[in-house]
Amino acid sequence: MAEEDGRREFEAKITPVVVVLCIMAAFGGLMFGYDVGISGGVTSMDDFLKKFFPVVYHRKHSENLESNYCKYDNQNLQLFTSSLYLAGLIATFFASYTTRNLGRRPTMMFAGGFFLIGVALNAAAQDLAMLIVGRILLGCGVGFANQAVPLFLSEIAPTMIRGGLNILFQLNVTIGILFANLVNYGTNKIQGGWGWRVSLGLAGVPALMLTVGSFLVTETPNSLIERGRLEEGKTVLRRIRGTNNVDPEYEEILEASLRAKEVKHPFRNLLKRRNRPPLVIAVLLQIFQQFTGINAIMFYAPVLFNTLGFKNDASLYSAVITGGINVVATIVSIYSVDKVGRRALLLEAGVQMFLAQIVIAIILGIKVSDHSSNLGTSYAILVVVMVCTFVSAFAWSWGPLGWLIPSETFPLETRSAGQSVTVCVNLLFTFVIAQSFLSMLCHFKFGIFIFFSTWVLVMSVFVSFFLPETKNVPIEEMTYRVWNKHWFWKRFIDEDEQQQEEQDKLSKM
Repeated sequence: MAEEDGRREFEAKITPVVVVLCIMAAFGGLMFGYDVGISGGVTSMDDFLKKFFPVVYHRKHSENLESNYCKYDNQNLQLFTSSLYLAGLIATFFASYTTRNLGRRPTMMFAGGFFLIGVALNAAAQDLAMLIVGRILLGCGVGFANQAVPLFLSEIAPTMIRGGLNILFQLNVTIGILFANLVNYGTNKIQGGWGWRVSLGLAGVPALMLTVGSFLVTETPNSLIERGRLEEGKTVLRRIRGTNNVDPEYEEILEASLRAKEVKHPFRNLLKRRNRPPLVIAVLLQIFQQFTGINAIMFYAPVLFNTLGFKNDASLYSAVITGGINVVATIVSIYSVDKVGRRALLLEAGVQMFLAQIVIAIILGIKVSDHSSNLGTSYAILVVVMVCTFVSAFAWSWGPLGWLIPSETFPLETRSAGQSVTVCVNLLFTFVIAQSFLSMLCHFKFGIFIFFSTWVLVMSVFVSFFLPETKNVPIEEMTYRVWNKHWFWKRFIDEDEQQQEEQDKLSKM
């Protein structure tokens, strides 16, 4: 262990076992991404709409449509997409318990089980109720996976590449979205009205990968030590770090776990003053992530392009392009996050997303009216380019960092509860956007992009003033090396420590 300027660096090699473990765990992101991407594609398919949402199908093909922007404005259709996130929100509270008391690995197993049952119901759905129940079970899987996987990745990865390995989760989310877009593009050409069943059924592939992967991975040393399995935790730590010299890191994890055991009510402890900085950051990052407008575009990319006058094939094709850009940009983030840092990526992306959305709003304001959606080839290409510009900026910033930063900033005693709140807030606002976007598009029209760009401006200002840099900081040292030194957040740590010292003095008297 080396110490420089008060910084502690633990000895660790980038071992093949760590890379393999992280890739396997990150399959949870693949499943989440597939679910995000598949819903927008199947909801633009006529056979699917005819069977489950006939009102939307007839409106889509009506010549007396009130407004192009209102083709898909239907609460049940939005419920099909959003029910997954509402279920995930509720499941998160149960996942917090299993993550803390049973471990990260069993929680991933539960996620895989929920995914497999949900996929079977969706693919075989005969009516809307069966379809929604399947989506709810998928949502339970999302709640469990999003709780366990980011924690697993942060705890397994060595400090110097923690950011890059953690972003494997988000990379798999983007690959899942791209895979879903490609599947939708192919199944849309199937004759006979069952193409949507293939789209929903193929979610079983990433679900199976997560389930099998969760049986093969090892538990994290942090979780083992926290649950009293000290020798096993130390053995795993030696194996994943590729060195026998793990005592300093082991002692730090042990110290953190002893503090964690003193906490009987982690959610109540989360509200203590000294935990306010990571809690506020985690909650706001999730709200801001959703109000970039990204999921509005990713859920409904084919529907959105269809609304703008793209034919069905063209809209799905455009969604595939944006999905591909999403993957490439996330790979950029993996290589840059531990070099340039979290703040630089977020601030640069804020400028890029803001400008892209303003340009899209201007084009739509000029070219797409209630009864005319003929963008023309050049404007249509420009819209796709601007959507890709927006998606790429999100994919190397707010997408992965919205998950990475909360998973690395909570102390061990509140980490599981903190991750639970993070996932819960994320899914709550994902549900809000999913349930309201098509209605907002109907009423705001092109102004929807001005609405989201305003939020991008607000969140960029927040990052500039209130988000500290966390790159290359050991996960159990965030309080002392990050919050204690930040101009705003240090007051919460200092005052809390003074109060603790006074309480200790009184107890000794």
